[in-house]
Parts: sequence; C-alpha cells; structure tokens
Amino acid sequence: MNRINKKLSEDKKLLSIYFTAGYPSLNDTATVIKELEDNGVDMIEIGLPFSDPLADGPTIQDSSTAALKNGMTTQKLFEQLEGIRDTVSIPLIIMGYFNPMMQYGVEAFCKKCAELGIDGLIIPDLPVAEYDEHYRATFEKYGLINVFLITPQTSEERIRFIDSVSNGFIYMVSSASVTGSTSGFGNTQESYFDRIGAMKLKNPQIVGFGINNAETFIQATTKAKGAIIGSAFIKMITKKGIDGIPTFVKSIR
Repeated sequence: MNRINKKLSEDKKLLSIYFTAGYPSLNDTATVIKELEDNGVDMIEIGLPFSDPLADGPTIQDSSTAALKNGMTTQKLFEQLEGIRDTVSIPLIIMGYFNPMMQYGVEAFCKKCAELGIDGLIIPDLPVAEYDEHYRATFEKYGLINVFLITPQTSEERIRFIDSVSNGFIYMVSSASVTGSTSGFGNTQESYFDRIGAMKLKNPQIVGFGINNAETFIQATTKAKGAIIGSAFIKMITKKGIDGIPTFVKSIR
C-alpha cells in the first residue's frame, strides 16, 4: 500500500507541510525533511521550484526564485533525495509544474520518483482529463498517487470526475482571501467545507491555502482529513531557519 493511503487510514487529523527544495540554502532539502518528520509532521510536500510559478503566492514565488539562484534543478533534487528512505518513513510528495517534468521525460520522472521512494505528485497545471487520457497508466505503473486540486468554484461534475480518477486524497483549496491572515476562515469557506463534506467523496480531502496557526488548522480539519501549511512555514524558515521547525510544528497542534 502506498504510504499516503496508509497515513490517510490513521485515526487522526493530518498535518502536511510544504517547503521549497533548495531553500533557504541549496543543501537544506534533506535536513528540512528529516527535521519535519522528527517533529511529528504527517506528510511533506517538496516544492520543485520553477521559473514561472503562476499558481503560487508571493512568499512561495520568492522562495522558488531564491532556490533557483541557489542552483536547484530537477536533477539536483533527485540527487538530494538519494537514500532519503534510509531515514524518513512518512509520505513524501513532489509538488511542481508540468513543464520541468516534461523536459525530464514524464515516464523517466515517474520512474525516478519510484526509485527514490516518492509517494505522489501534485501538478497544478496538469488538467485532470489530460492526466486521465495520457498519463494515468504511467503514474499507476510506478505506484504514484496524483493529487488534484479543487476550489470553491469547481463544479460538482468536475469534483466527482476528479474523485473518480483519484486514489489518495483531494487537495481542497480554501481560497482564503489573504495569504498569512490570522483571522480564520469566513462564512464562504465554511459553507464550502460543508458542501464538499456533504458530497461524501470516496477520497478524503486535505485543505490548503490560509492555514497558518492552530486556530486555522482546527477550522480546516473540522470536516476534512487534514491541512497543508506552506507560506507560513516558509516565512518562519526564512526568519528563523531550520532551528525554528520544532517550535513551529508544536504551535500548530
């Protein structure tokens, strides 16, 4: 069984952390991963930086720019992840744009991920229909879960199609209005959470965007299986470095 599915079967709300590979320093990637696991994080999303990150907010964009300047590439990330499964057991997901994967070769990329022990991919700019028609068989061949995003604007028909071709979890974008806000979620997000919960999808949902503290983590996971923290973590590591990870994780739950 894929590590993601094993983790999803646990009787707990899951905390997933996103960070940018090669940030703050080029060779911090494996250290950040190990430190996050050691402090109780359930899953990790490893951001593969890209020169044109249209779906990312300014904090993640800035970290991607810095990582690229540090020398991070797809090949460098794969080199850094060699042997990661000797010390890390929680699910690892690579999140990135489709262009670098196509440049590397989609099957070669998936094969390398499988060799390294990567459990899944999140590719925001890969349409679900395109995946289903052209790439699903390749992902499944290498045991990789592909995670799709939904938003409050996603139609019920599309959500149910995403649910039908998924075999892990659905990334539920909260569309919180302000990145880094500490005021919690508003009525629009709460009704969205209720609506998705009522759909009784076969795949659990993990909420991303706008989670930055214990309050928003609790709100996001009232009906969902877990929550993802990205920008708030990157802001912390920018300010405090890797030494700030234990305190940060403890502050969430």
